[in-house]
Amino acid sequence: MAEFSTRPELRGTFGMAASTHWIASAVGMGVLERGGNAFDAAVAMGFTLQVVEPHLNGPGGEVPIILKPAGGEPVVLCGQGPAPAAASPEAFAGMDRIPGSGVLPATVPGAFDAWLLLARDHGTLPLRDLLEPAIGYAGGGYPVLPQIAAKVAEVREVFTGPWPSSAALWLPGGRVPEAGSMHRNPALAGTYRRLVEEAEAAGGGREAVIDAARRVWREGFVAEAIAAFCSRPVPSGTGEPQRALLTADDLAGWSAGYEETVRADYAGLTVHKTGPWGQGPVFLQQLRLAEALGTGDADVLSADFAHLVTEAAKLAFADRDAHYADPRFADVPLEALLSPGYAAERAALVGAEASLELRPGAPGGRAPFIPEAAEAGTSPGADRTGGEPTVDRTGTQRGDTCHLDVVDAAGNMVAATPSGGWLASSPVIPELGFPLGTRGQMFWLDPRSPGVVAPGKRPRTTLTPTLVTRGGEGVMALGTPGGDQQDQWSLTFFLRLVHGGMDLQRAIDAPMFHTNALVGSFFPREISPGELVVEERIGERAIAELRRRGHRVVVSDPWSLGRLSAVARDPETGVLRAGANPRGMQGYAVGR
Repeated sequence: MAEFSTRPELRGTFGMAASTHWIASAVGMGVLERGGNAFDAAVAMGFTLQVVEPHLNGPGGEVPIILKPAGGEPVVLCGQGPAPAAASPEAFAGMDRIPGSGVLPATVPGAFDAWLLLARDHGTLPLRDLLEPAIGYAGGGYPVLPQIAAKVAEVREVFTGPWPSSAALWLPGGRVPEAGSMHRNPALAGTYRRLVEEAEAAGGGREAVIDAARRVWREGFVAEAIAAFCSRPVPSGTGEPQRALLTADDLAGWSAGYEETVRADYAGLTVHKTGPWGQGPVFLQQLRLAEALGTGDADVLSADFAHLVTEAAKLAFADRDAHYADPRFADVPLEALLSPGYAAERAALVGAEASLELRPGAPGGRAPFIPEAAEAGTSPGADRTGGEPTVDRTGTQRGDTCHLDVVDAAGNMVAATPSGGWLASSPVIPELGFPLGTRGQMFWLDPRSPGVVAPGKRPRTTLTPTLVTRGGEGVMALGTPGGDQQDQWSLTFFLRLVHGGMDLQRAIDAPMFHTNALVGSFFPREISPGELVVEERIGERAIAELRRRGHRVVVSDPWSLGRLSAVARDPETGVLRAGANPRGMQGYAVGR
């Protein structure tokens, strides 16, 4: 199959910004043009994405960030808020799974504090400059994507019934906003405008103003509005009254923080991911398996490549669900999971035929937790707001999450995957203009699980940006939305770059695939044994060969899987590159 590119790979020396929405990418480039660095650009892009992709993320959500300052070490900035102090298995009595919508699964909103910590410690511009684009689009209007209109139409009955505050924002005049129309969120614009004004009134320099804004969020009018909203019963998506576990003390007692990346060397590169409170290490486990299986020797557009990648993914993701959790609360055998010896042991399980079994390993002799997943398609779906915003496991892109990447001329680099607090997660808090997130649905209630819910514990999220270095220099930042598919699509993209000789855009454009033979991270936690979803463009011959090998192949639309973006830098020449996903007609890269 000939390589195909929808757009050119961007090249330049000044700066590159790429994301899942053209407006955010343009905002990032505008910040670079005004003299800001990559971290300033990322912050402005992150707040803009909350406005223009509200079906995918919001201020009540979270964000993991991996950053690489020029001349410094890569580091993770964790913007994943923990479970409230009242969160325990007993708090969900009578349930076998934590619900996917409403206020019960709300964790501490983490995105705001993380973005501001990044701005304070690594940025250069004032807070007002970084929030100005988001305020402008929220107050003045932004174009409604077809996916936004579709999501609002899907949950319209919930909004007009138990969630009238959401109806007030998303059903102006009682009608679903038309795709392409301009939509405003005055309450959110007012929230961010007041935050800036109160922070500036506190006095001090740039850093002091940013810290003042962080205090206003955690302890001031924002926290007061969230706490008041959570203090009374709030209807779930089915109309059942719930009382949130989240309190003012939870909000005041948490702040974002830094931690070391988890890393692995591959083909002369070092790949950096979050710790096992996210699914990031599963990317690294798949790299170890690729080494053991010789995946790099296969044609990266072939059925053989898809088979090897898929079978490795099944093994790695089975380990994810058996062993990963917040390492502050669970003893995660990460060193054993990432060891070449363990990879060789696991690779021996891969044969010529597709496996239909869930096969977690026992790294270092650690007995695996086997989660009780629901068979796909068997779970009740009365609450259409629940779970992940992308609910179609066949690959139809109805939403999910956001992603952004930035690199500047100095070599500063950042990858971030904002998510949570989307418009269908829970009711809008009227005074603030946004809903809470529902990331708590990723906890388990089974006490045997390392991921069992506990006070102050981070859920094992799916959000997983990637940053790559070579010889200590940042060479690439990448990522994609997609829940459980994120570290499948990103891994395939990376292997095609390394072994297929593709540029960024061609690797993004190439036909994509993923397996659903893993335990879903979102309510209702489904699994589809043996299921392999492929874009039709992979070709009839490859599809037939994969079916012959026993894969239960689901053929998706030609341009339906993945929303990757990436930026890159050559440390020797200073040349910068970027690419972004054409699927859905909204992701763009900008640079010069």
